[in-house]
Amino acid sequence: MTTTAPNGSASPSTSAQANKDRGSSFASEIERDRAHRKKARSTKPLRRLVPFVLRYPGLLTGFVIFLITASTLTLLLPAAFRLVVDCGFDGDAAADVCTRFAFGEQLAGYFVVGIVVALLLGLASALRYYFISRLGERVVADIRRTVYDHLLELSPGYYANVRTGEVLSRLTTDTTLIQTVVGSSVSVALRTIATTVGALALMFVVSWKLALMVLAVGPIILGPIMLFGQRVQRLSRTSQDRLADASARASESLRAVETVQAFTRETEERAHFASAVEATFDVALKRIRVRAFMTGTIFSFVLAGLIAVLWFGAAQVQSGALTPGAMTQFVMYAFVAVSGVGIMTETYAEVMRAAGATERLMELLSATSPIQTPAKPVLLPTPVVGAVSFNNVEFSYPARPEAIALKDISLTVEPGQTVALVGPSGAGKSTMFQLLLRFYDSQSGALTLDGVDIKTLDPVDLRKAIAVVQQNAPLFSGTAAENIRFGAPSVSDDEVRAAARAANAHEFIERLPDGYETQLGEDAATLSGGQRQRIAIARAILRNAPILLLDEATSALDAESENAIQEAFATVSKDRTTIVIAHRLATVLKADVIVVMDEGRIIDHGTHNELLNRGGLYARLAKLQFNAEHRIPAHAP
Repeated sequence: MTTTAPNGSASPSTSAQANKDRGSSFASEIERDRAHRKKARSTKPLRRLVPFVLRYPGLLTGFVIFLITASTLTLLLPAAFRLVVDCGFDGDAAADVCTRFAFGEQLAGYFVVGIVVALLLGLASALRYYFISRLGERVVADIRRTVYDHLLELSPGYYANVRTGEVLSRLTTDTTLIQTVVGSSVSVALRTIATTVGALALMFVVSWKLALMVLAVGPIILGPIMLFGQRVQRLSRTSQDRLADASARASESLRAVETVQAFTRETEERAHFASAVEATFDVALKRIRVRAFMTGTIFSFVLAGLIAVLWFGAAQVQSGALTPGAMTQFVMYAFVAVSGVGIMTETYAEVMRAAGATERLMELLSATSPIQTPAKPVLLPTPVVGAVSFNNVEFSYPARPEAIALKDISLTVEPGQTVALVGPSGAGKSTMFQLLLRFYDSQSGALTLDGVDIKTLDPVDLRKAIAVVQQNAPLFSGTAAENIRFGAPSVSDDEVRAAARAANAHEFIERLPDGYETQLGEDAATLSGGQRQRIAIARAILRNAPILLLDEATSALDAESENAIQEAFATVSKDRTTIVIAHRLATVLKADVIVVMDEGRIIDHGTHNELLNRGGLYARLAKLQFNAEHRIPAHAP
């Protein structure tokens, strides 16, 4: 075995510097998110949604059919009202029209036409809404699943550079925006375009003079819409930014609520959050004022323009150039056209927001993991015996390429052997675990399992051969039994209990309100640190993998529990390869080999007695720890 190099699994920077880096990363993520929203001025990102939509041709076809039907009936409705007015109230006003659509002497017939068209329009609109809404929900569900599946495939190195909260926001909030567009806004936009264009064309058919007047008034109406619409859009983006700031501040404080309360910072945190909320309110108030003024202005212009058109139309009716029914028909078409323009401006803003959301989601889907499954992965020998070998491995974390985490590491662990990695923080111990699990790939050298280079394996097959207990073992919401079963979901209840007994967890689990079926809550916050660690150890025992990795696995246990766990490990470690990271040297006295690391290098190895007799770093660490604990074993038990 040979050496390593500066830095280990963690950067040697101070906690203050780490906090500063996290704050800088947090701020950069917010700025990056704002930049994305500003770039959403094109609908091009929405093209990425087309493959998801085309998966459901039946829903898409149903939507198109009923969209066309509803739009056609919308344009027929004014013609039906023309019949009702001209033929139902004053048949002499348009005798030729009434003759073509005669219902004998039945006055009710003309009204029946209007009612039938209205009923058909309602049915077509309902079916259009059903098909597009179902399509929107289906597309969003598929996007969420696709993005989440992709996120699970990304290596831990990806998450070192992004905020998990930001990723979850994209997965939830951004997909909701897309659902609004696919399931509603696009439908409204297409229907509005169809009916607006159709209404404009039919206005010329009814009265080209009145149609030209409406078109002349159009720019007067569209001017304020475009002017105020851009202002509202800018204020909406600013409002989103301020809301994100407030949410980020609240999230930070609530995640560290114990620290906030311990340092009596409640008053200051309330003030910070209140300031962020007020800033959000101020921006929202500006947006409301601008929108209110825009609404008033547009309504005034629209109504004034329509009244002017009606004035001219009334003169046409009086002169006999138009019938009352034709005038009614024209006014309805004009209303459809003008209201359609207003609806399109609202829909445009939603589409732009969805374009930005789509862009952010597609960035997640475009993210690639440096850990790739080989095109033709090699299969591990069966059964896996657990021979692990590091051969001249060198590694630097991608986020810190200038700091060498491991240098020239060569280490062979024989099947069934127990090897302990000891040394100060930052020596590279946890980095070796991360390479063995293939969360990262080394820049040089090779790491093999049973003689097979792990880079040629499917990462899933590699990890199935390994059980791991992390220093701060994460647990999940669910029952105690479900957490123990996490790595082996098909095992029986008896096997779960056996693993819990081996990890010295059975007794405290039995004392929980519902025993093994007790819900532990988010991150198992209802358990103590030692209890959480014992469940994590039971989880690793139950996986029954040929390789067991223990990263400070007993760090959160009291002396009595630690002794019980050590006895369990003595049993569990038999017939399997065990690699242990330990700062507490008392936990590794019986290891077959103790590897001493410092600054990313292997500087010594041997048994406890051999290292103690040689002096050096291990002897100094042992003297400090065992003197502090008032027990100084000269030799391993």
